[in-house]
Amino acid sequence: MPYVDVAGMRVWHEVVGEPADGTAPVVLLHGGMASGASWAGQAPGLTQAGYQVYLPERRGQGHTPDVPGPISYSVMADDTIAYLDQEVARPAHLIGWSDGAVVGLLAAQRRPNLVASLALIGQFYNSAGRVHGGLTDALTRPDEQIVGYLREAHATESPDGPEHFDEIFAKFLAMWRTEPEIDLGSLGGMTMPVLVLQGDRDEVTIEHSAAVAEALPDGRLAVLPGSHVLPIESPDLVTALLVQFLRGWPPSLI
Repeated sequence: MPYVDVAGMRVWHEVVGEPADGTAPVVLLHGGMASGASWAGQAPGLTQAGYQVYLPERRGQGHTPDVPGPISYSVMADDTIAYLDQEVARPAHLIGWSDGAVVGLLAAQRRPNLVASLALIGQFYNSAGRVHGGLTDALTRPDEQIVGYLREAHATESPDGPEHFDEIFAKFLAMWRTEPEIDLGSLGGMTMPVLVLQGDRDEVTIEHSAAVAEALPDGRLAVLPGSHVLPIESPDLVTALLVQFLRGWPPSLI
């Protein structure tokens, strides 16, 4: 099993592709209660484009065991920083999807020296940007069909056993009901290139994503046809866009 000990926590991760001289690696940050497997549509294409790709799984998710205490975006960002320091040990491109986007944003704010660029997919950063009546509301009600899917995935992957699902799900519900609440005014100090990407039927309003990109000194917005599972719905399109972003984009004419 590809486990590493990071800051006293047993973390599952996978590393694919070979490091290339002068090319920063890519770290893919999965969504809430998901796993590295959710990046199956992007990891191969990124490695073929010449990037070494890291796929860590966060506490209580995928194959990484839960640890005592509540879960928050802040604590997961600190976990991610510890992982970047220990396992990557050089500036990396962070690509976060859903919860992983909040984690990546906070990690980049706290340790910008570890982040070459940042791509944020399908996420709101405060309640003003949340699309009401969508997946987030279904999770916090919660919707039994969605909970059943999460329960099945947890039983398949988690080393904690299926009986731990109710405890870990309760931790995430507590977080999702109150977080994230990030002041977009705090983004002005993030000078790395940032791509804000979403589907046109996503869990975040386009207006909010535009405001996030506008608040960033080097932010760019992209909206593609699709929903919150855009990287699964359009894997080739999302991968091509990410590679274009990682390679520096065409220069702006304005």
